[in-house]
Amino acid sequence: MLGPKYKRIVLKLSGEALAGEKGFGIDHQVVKGVAQEVKEIYELGVKVGIVVGGGNIWRGVSGSEMGIDRATADYMGMLATVINALAFQDALEKIGVDTRVQTSIEMRAVAEPYIRRRAIRHLEKGRVVIFSAGTGSPYFSTDTTAALRAAEIGAEVILMAKRVDGVYDSDPLENPAAKKFARLSYIAVLNQGLGVMDSTAASLCMDNSIPLLVFGISTPGNIRRAVMGEGIGTIIGGEFDVAGTD
Repeated sequence: MLGPKYKRIVLKLSGEALAGEKGFGIDHQVVKGVAQEVKEIYELGVKVGIVVGGGNIWRGVSGSEMGIDRATADYMGMLATVINALAFQDALEKIGVDTRVQTSIEMRAVAEPYIRRRAIRHLEKGRVVIFSAGTGSPYFSTDTTAALRAAEIGAEVILMAKRVDGVYDSDPLENPAAKKFARLSYIAVLNQGLGVMDSTAASLCMDNSIPLLVFGISTPGNIRRAVMGEGIGTIIGGEFDVAGTD
């Protein structure tokens, strides 16, 4: 049996993915299911860093639109990611996966402060590291956090788990005729405004030659398939420098 294609990864989990069909809050069955999938790749020897979003609890942009100061709204969103990280840590440790949560905003009573060398050491010791509180600065998304942490820890790929199974030329939930891309360059993502991730995150990945795999989280086993290099989702960057479609 062939081993995993990727040995060190960053898994980006959106807050919405953790909400499941509820659309808001934390669906514990979904969290337990994703944790079990992470355990499967952990047992293959893959070094796993996880970046969690907070959109299932609070979105800084939405708060800003409500009249809250943008920086304050973003800090509120960072705190939401910590709630998700602690819930995910609990689910992982209950199934025997040694886990550490690191935060970009100091809150030592609940998690470690983010220190790059410590994070790498945890990975080398076989622990899953969950990165929370974004970059610690307002105006940056958790997509940017994923790109930044991937570069810092030397991840080979970012696995972006979404509710849809890849990148399309339009919203497949609204347009049944939407076409799915099999592969894309980061330049194509930026030029076409495909909304996979924000431009800062895409530029960071492009500048550091970090490929991104966008895939659907709702299909059981997809995290393992992604790590094994099976042809799921949409691959962005890496060896691909031209856009393609399925």
